[in-house]
Amino acid sequence: QEKLVESGGGWVQAGGSLRLSCAASGRSFVSHDMGWFRQAPGKEREFVAAIRSWNGDRASYAAFVEDRFHASRDSAKNTIYLQMNSLRPEDTAVYYCAVRRYYTGTYYNINEYDYWGQGTQVTVSS
Repeated sequence: QEKLVESGGGWVQAGGSLRLSCAASGRSFVSHDMGWFRQAPGKEREFVAAIRSWNGDRASYAAFVEDRFHASRDSAKNTIYLQMNSLRPEDTAVYYCAVRRYYTGTYYNINEYDYWGQGTQVTVSS
């Protein structure tokens, strides 16, 4: 059974850094795009970054990232990462990873993704 497990969340002061991991099991997803999304309290889940397998695993980011985050994949470990630097209080959210199963729209569309992890909480204090 396919499973994604996020880790690495926690509490950090503004300006700090965290590195999130998302370990996949049950099958390899190296040929799939994989995404990072986040959901803040009272808000809808939103796109953060996508690792795009067709493009040599280059990552694409939401505009609010502003070069602060870096997404990557270790295919040998079937794991993706999200390095987050210069964190801001508005980055506080539960962060999720997901596998893109549908290629009918755009990589930042949440409906393209399936196989979600349980999420990891990131809290940034001012």
